[in-house]
Amino acid sequence: MDTPLNAHFHEQKTQLKAPYAAEVVRQQLEQMYGNSIYTDGFNVYTTIDSKLQEAANAAIWTELLAYDQRHGYRGPERNLGSPTLENMQEWESLLSNIPTVNQLEPAAVVDMSTQSVTVLRANGTLATIPWRGLAWARRQINADYLGRAPKKANDILKLGDLIRIMPIDHTWRLAQIPTAETAFVALNPNDGKILALVGGFDYNLSNFNRATNAERQPGSSFKPFIYSAALEKGYTLATLINDAPIVVENPTDNSLWRPQNDEHRFFGPTRLREALTHSRNLVSIRLLDQIKVPYAVSYAQKFGFTPSQLPPTLSLALGTASVTPLQLATAYAVFANGGFKVVPYAIDRIQNTQGDILYQATPLVVCDHCQPLSQGKTPHSYAPRVITAQNAFLITSALREVIQSGTAAQAKSLKRDDLAGKTGTTNNQVDAWFVGYHPDLVALAWVGFDQPQSLHEYGAQAALPIWIAFMQPILRRLPSHPLEQPAGIVNIKIDPQTGKRANTNDPMAQFEYFMSPYVPDEDTSSTSPSNTTQPREENNLY
Repeated sequence: MDTPLNAHFHEQKTQLKAPYAAEVVRQQLEQMYGNSIYTDGFNVYTTIDSKLQEAANAAIWTELLAYDQRHGYRGPERNLGSPTLENMQEWESLLSNIPTVNQLEPAAVVDMSTQSVTVLRANGTLATIPWRGLAWARRQINADYLGRAPKKANDILKLGDLIRIMPIDHTWRLAQIPTAETAFVALNPNDGKILALVGGFDYNLSNFNRATNAERQPGSSFKPFIYSAALEKGYTLATLINDAPIVVENPTDNSLWRPQNDEHRFFGPTRLREALTHSRNLVSIRLLDQIKVPYAVSYAQKFGFTPSQLPPTLSLALGTASVTPLQLATAYAVFANGGFKVVPYAIDRIQNTQGDILYQATPLVVCDHCQPLSQGKTPHSYAPRVITAQNAFLITSALREVIQSGTAAQAKSLKRDDLAGKTGTTNNQVDAWFVGYHPDLVALAWVGFDQPQSLHEYGAQAALPIWIAFMQPILRRLPSHPLEQPAGIVNIKIDPQTGKRANTNDPMAQFEYFMSPYVPDEDTSSTSPSNTTQPREENNLY
């Protein structure tokens, strides 16, 4: 009885915060081995890259909170009353029972000055929030309006308010738990390894994995698949499609659909490269009408989408499909790796307690010139080619321009010319996306509400900053990769107004890539798809 107690709680320390990825792995293990995974002592080695996962965690934390704070302060979680010396211990006990949510600590306001507040933390210490940590907190009146900028601390808080605080730059900042959610996926496009995965802001707050299970509309981030389908039919990046008003009649109820560009402007005949770069909705709809919806639905299945996900209507051009973030990232891997379809996976191998390998992943590996081994030799799995190298090259060329001069121009801050990607925003700004890639890495960011409502921001504002914050530290690991021109692609000068071959001395001429069979000529009377200047009108398209 006199011996001092030296027992203490112990567990294996978590080396990496990746709970959503860990749960994906646990579910797969349970399917493979049942309840024995809890008793047999398996060692499971995943594909998660710790540096990429840490970068994803940091990007999500910084940029989702930034989005949330741009839309104002919703107020304290509750008020505890007037602080006194007698109730400090009671408040401390209360705070210790409130969980911290992804570094957002509970705290209670116990003192205020003109432009700072002092708060009690759960560990009993006091912390000061300076004005620079408070000044952001304009009152959120509703989803559309914010109150005027605060001038004093009591414009924001009262004594006894139960709030959240966050550490930043060696000081404290007023915070709040975001109401919007997020997902992030990074994978290797050459073999499908999932390198980083985040399914939400905080796993303990919500263990629903939005990266693997949330089916959302991809918006304009789906457009590259429509353009790829058109290229397969003989269209080119120089093909002109008229960017003009459209009215589509629904024959079932005689209602009319009048889609718009985001700018609410019309630009007339527009080259496909320019239309994809600037995400012109009306061009995409007319293009889909020309290549026919059934063809586009069939073509999209090459990338792993299923018919049930793809509405057989012209709205498909605007991304009204239903896809998961992991599925969309995997589809973009086809463009990144030059035309091959890989399968994402998270478990590399499983060993028992004796070190024997019970399971070893055999991913579909991209290899353009490999041949399957003869029967009897060690099997190798090669990713199937689903689109041509030329098609993937042309789409990547256009998506690189999206970053250089289009809707994702903010990513030029990364100072790299070997990145490609596409923004996506759905109707009423309900879902915000950015999918971007380097030949060795595909990464996707999504932001939205679990119960769909407007974000009041586009993909370039809500999702792209997450991708940029993730890529910033990772690009040091990715060597510069110039665009490699495959055989069958030619680069010629065109007249940007007509899409036709230009005189080499024309000072306004621009270079454009073409598949060899579809190089335009100077004959303006040609009506082949690569020289189309007006879309073919259908009975239901005006």
